[in-house]
Amino acid sequence: MPQLVLLRHGQSEWNAQNRFTGFVDVGLTELGREEARKGGRALAGTRFERAFSSTLRRAIETTEIALAESGSNEHLREGEGWQMTCHDDLRERDYGDLAGLNKAETAEKFGAEQVHIWRRSYDVAPPGGESLKDVVERAGGYHEAEIAPCLARGETVLVGAHGNTVRALLVAFGCHAPEEIPNVEIPTGVPMIFEVVDGKPSKSYRFLE
Repeated sequence: MPQLVLLRHGQSEWNAQNRFTGFVDVGLTELGREEARKGGRALAGTRFERAFSSTLRRAIETTEIALAESGSNEHLREGEGWQMTCHDDLRERDYGDLAGLNKAETAEKFGAEQVHIWRRSYDVAPPGGESLKDVVERAGGYHEAEIAPCLARGETVLVGAHGNTVRALLVAFGCHAPEEIPNVEIPTGVPMIFEVVDGKPSKSYRFLE
């Protein structure tokens, strides 16, 4: 049975510094690389026909490391790199004016309640940024246009993405309602496995650790 695997990138440099990141293209920490290696080893024996990633290097590097560590996907190796499709629609949520700011310091400045609304509400965007609802529209639309046809052909697919991209896809798949998705935690570097039934991801998933 084909599968869809979603993989949030490993710890980034700004995750470690507790900063809002969004579209800013920061790299992985060494811990983040180890998380990606562990995620890849958990995927040993899984053969992917296609791999997708956002265009941000923390997601690309995580996906590449996971493919290498899986030991089952040398057919996707392309010279020194890997065959994967990268697209802006799979990027993290745009945090706009908050990008680069320390989360704790921002809470002190604007109030913890306001920052919680900006971070975790479904349809309220931070100043100059996107709401999670916006991400559902772009990431969900990309899935329907590009990833869903692969699943319909019976292909097993890996998608390297971000915490809010994954949350958005969970809403698009019908796994969680908009009102509950803000409280869903997505661990870094841990593969999320969906069985594909009749060409569509199941509404349940499991973490592979």
